[in-house]
Amino acid sequence: MALPKAKEDALAARLAALPALSGKGWLAAARAEALARLQAMGLPARRDEYWRYTDPASLNAPEPLPAKRFDVTDEAAPFDGMDRLKIVFVDGVFDAAASDDLALAGVSIERLATAEEKDIHWAQGIYGVLEARGQTPVARPLAALNSAFATDGVLIHATGRASKPVSLIYVHNSETSDAILHHCIKLDPGAELTLLENGPAAARFSKVMEVDIADGASFHHIRLQGRDHERRAVTHLFARLGAKSDLRSFTLTANGRLTRNEAVVELTGDEGRAHLAGATVGDGGFHHDDTVFITHAAVACESRQVFKKVLMNGATGVFQGKILVKPGAQKTDGYQISQSLLLDEDSQFLAKPELEIYADDVKCSHGSTSGAIDETALFYLQSRGVPRRQAQALLVLAFLAEAIEEIADEAIAEDIRARLERWLARHGSKG
Repeated sequence: MALPKAKEDALAARLAALPALSGKGWLAAARAEALARLQAMGLPARRDEYWRYTDPASLNAPEPLPAKRFDVTDEAAPFDGMDRLKIVFVDGVFDAAASDDLALAGVSIERLATAEEKDIHWAQGIYGVLEARGQTPVARPLAALNSAFATDGVLIHATGRASKPVSLIYVHNSETSDAILHHCIKLDPGAELTLLENGPAAARFSKVMEVDIADGASFHHIRLQGRDHERRAVTHLFARLGAKSDLRSFTLTANGRLTRNEAVVELTGDEGRAHLAGATVGDGGFHHDDTVFITHAAVACESRQVFKKVLMNGATGVFQGKILVKPGAQKTDGYQISQSLLLDEDSQFLAKPELEIYADDVKCSHGSTSGAIDETALFYLQSRGVPRRQAQALLVLAFLAEAIEEIADEAIAEDIRARLERWLARHGSKG
């Protein structure tokens, strides 16, 4: 079927601004297949069902809108106190001088830009493969664009228990940078890996992460999205889980003009577990979209979606979450909650929770709420001498607690609570 004229023109303009397809051997074939998927779908538009609440115009545009750097001087960089292997990208370009040696016990790490030189590579079974699987039943054209044109990324193969976390640091220097990174992660049976991400990355950032988690393996993912006020980003996490495997992913987002985080998770082996959580705080011209699709395709699997957003001064939050339980996926336990705390009458929260169930022995629930600060609780704290602004911060942190509790590492969780306290101290709601 031919694309509508508007989509055809938008795609042509976007592709004209990109470099010609690169890659050799296995990667060239994967890129070509991704481009074919993109050309069949076209770029997203507001009329598309899953883009009704988020305008993709700035993500589709041939050139990024300028975004000023926001230098942080009042607190340490995230994860600074941890023993970790650091890999740094500046505006999407690998910074060897700022990065550690890529050798790590229990893990092999390569860059996408160098791995493409090989005729055969383990990433051939993952790169673009999980992304392609995630295009059904919902099209995700910006993920296909990423697979076709990503300039670099990391390929991580965990063969055992990683001796320490791998930390991806994204630095934003140029006000007009347009970074496209693609990561592939493979965990062998019984392997364990923790991946940390932080930083604003670029004026406009596109990232795809494909994660294949084998039987009994465990992957923990903690991401702090940078504080640059004008940045725009679209990210995709595609994950496939084997039997008795474990995925835990948590994202903290503070500030930014537009952020859309998509997660597509398949539970393909019995007794797998996937927990996805997010805590978001936004002020003013801020739009944040979490779009999640979890498929239960095996027996006795568990999934949790816990997303909390605190919005003020006209900020907008979006949550679109779906749990699909396929025939035969008995004893599924699926939980989904999305909630927003609106600190003024100008902010808004748009939610679309969904359940689609084709098995009869399941326990699935979803809920979505939006509301203001509890004035009774606020009065109680103030009546006991707590200043109003501090009292409001305490109630906000209590509201976000359920999402933060999904972090397994208590030291990281405590650091995130402290960062949120400082954010709330810098930002005040109306009134």
